[in-house]
Amino acid sequence: MTCTPQVQTTTVKDVESVNLFEFEIVTVNAQGQRIKPSLQGHAEFFTESLGNGVVLEMVAIPGGTFLMGSPEDEPERVSSESPQHNVTIQPFFMGKFPVTQSQWQAVAALDKVNIDLNPDLSTFKGANRPVEYVFWDDAVEFCARLSNKTGKIYRLPTEAEWEYACRAGTTTPFYFGETITTDLANYRGTDWNYHRTFYPGNYAQGPKGEFPEQTTDVGKFPANSFGLFDMHGNVCEWCQDEWHENYNGAPTNGSAWFVGGDDKYRLLRGGSWSSVPRNCRSADRLYLARVDSYDFVGLRVVVVRRRT
Repeated sequence: MTCTPQVQTTTVKDVESVNLFEFEIVTVNAQGQRIKPSLQGHAEFFTESLGNGVVLEMVAIPGGTFLMGSPEDEPERVSSESPQHNVTIQPFFMGKFPVTQSQWQAVAALDKVNIDLNPDLSTFKGANRPVEYVFWDDAVEFCARLSNKTGKIYRLPTEAEWEYACRAGTTTPFYFGETITTDLANYRGTDWNYHRTFYPGNYAQGPKGEFPEQTTDVGKFPANSFGLFDMHGNVCEWCQDEWHENYNGAPTNGSAWFVGGDDKYRLLRGGSWSSVPRNCRSADRLYLARVDSYDFVGLRVVVVRRRT
């Protein structure tokens, strides 16, 4: 099911050159079968040069109002995704992909702002694979260095911005529909018994699939209708917000939520290569201590406007 956000055009005057790209939009039924024909999407983006041929593609996300959180009848949802509430998001730009290892290395070579960065963090090596093992403070430093280089304000997304961008106008558990398959995302598609708890490799009426046990190159799977790739699976992505046990008192303007939270813990979104299907849903929320990191934790950046 999809809904139409109250759309505001993304401001593009703050970037040097905006281009258009096209992509396939895939939708599946409750059993995970593709609904034909697929749609053709298009989105605006600009390219940021990081040096040595490495670029960062930033996609224009239109502003709008959406319903954040999951409905009570969504399979395998949890109480931290309640209550559902309307949030209004201003236009912004978001990374087309999670930050890759080549992008991380390029920014890690820039002048230090607050802390040192390890240029070679990742367990699963590959220039176009997402960087992982990223601490929250490392992610913030990455944004600070990128901001200094470009003169734009780069930062982590707020939790509301992230969910809005992931949903891209949809209200289903995943941006491609009611279920998920390993043809559409990189996650644990096989059954798992962990600490005497059984986790199925399928979601709702969808099929089981494969479990690659590692990250994959970004852009391998279909984008959502905003033109963002890998929003479900591959690596979990840091957000700005502190952890709160539910949405009671949450901001409705898309800003990061710090009041009443714990500064030791920050939000992660999107699920990863090691996640069970339910943890890849658009509404799913995960948190870790900002000083913790694992081989399933990465980041994606947003940019708001040029500095004056």
